[in-house]
Amino acid sequence: MIKIGLTGWSDHPSIYRENSSKREKLFDYSGHFPIVEADTSFYAIPSTTNVQKWVRETPDDFQFVVKAYQGMTGHLRKDLPFENRNEMFEAFRQSVDAFEHKLAMILVQFPPWFDCTSQNVKYILYVKQQLSQYPVAIEFRNQTWYQNNRMEATTQFLRENDLIHTVCDEPQAGVGSVPFVPVATHQKVLVRIHGRNVYGWRNSGAIPNWREVRFLYDYNKEELKQLAKEIKELEKDSEEVFVLFNNNSGHHAASNAKMLQKILNLDFEGLAPKQLNLFEGEF
Repeated sequence: MIKIGLTGWSDHPSIYRENSSKREKLFDYSGHFPIVEADTSFYAIPSTTNVQKWVRETPDDFQFVVKAYQGMTGHLRKDLPFENRNEMFEAFRQSVDAFEHKLAMILVQFPPWFDCTSQNVKYILYVKQQLSQYPVAIEFRNQTWYQNNRMEATTQFLRENDLIHTVCDEPQAGVGSVPFVPVATHQKVLVRIHGRNVYGWRNSGAIPNWREVRFLYDYNKEELKQLAKEIKELEKDSEEVFVLFNNNSGHHAASNAKMLQKILNLDFEGLAPKQLNLFEGEF
């Protein structure tokens, strides 16, 4: 089973109804895709009230990939807004529990400086222990996890600890990027598609408008056909493949996701009712 979606639901203008309000964007989104990455949880742990609202607004079979809070992954540059690490994880677990059956997995994305060391391996195990009751996907952004003879060891480590491997399609721009490694380590596998903008990736944070160019990329049909082949292979080694498009600096994620859906000949059932818009059928 292959499911396709986008990272976030609030910035994809081509899929919203005309005159749709901000509060209706998630409902509109769920008329097009069966999954979404809840990425706001990276910046602040959502309240259970907000999560329950998201759950109510989406169809019964809709699912969320919830991104781990930045304090859990090492991204946070300032002091932790909790008394201690255990309190932080407890707050996150309470938030995640509110998703109930609509939780697909938790995405734990580590930063580019999180390299392959014994200390970091121990920290992954600590995160796994803290989130032991949930499916957990690990995304690396440091090449050392896949260099030389470590690729097999890394995927085996994930497999042995029942962790989901996140397969990334992203620019190949040195140690702060990872290669495309289509390996499943769990009954679920996550594929995150970030684009192939090497310039934007390398200059992350170094230019004023870096957020506008980091994920600026529009996949062509041949590139998506190749990704489709890899995704079909992943389907053979897992029960569910979750594909998320993150190349949205230029609002290309939705159209690329629709095109991949067409290439794979997928028909998603149980979506929210929607009105046909000008873009329908053009992807």
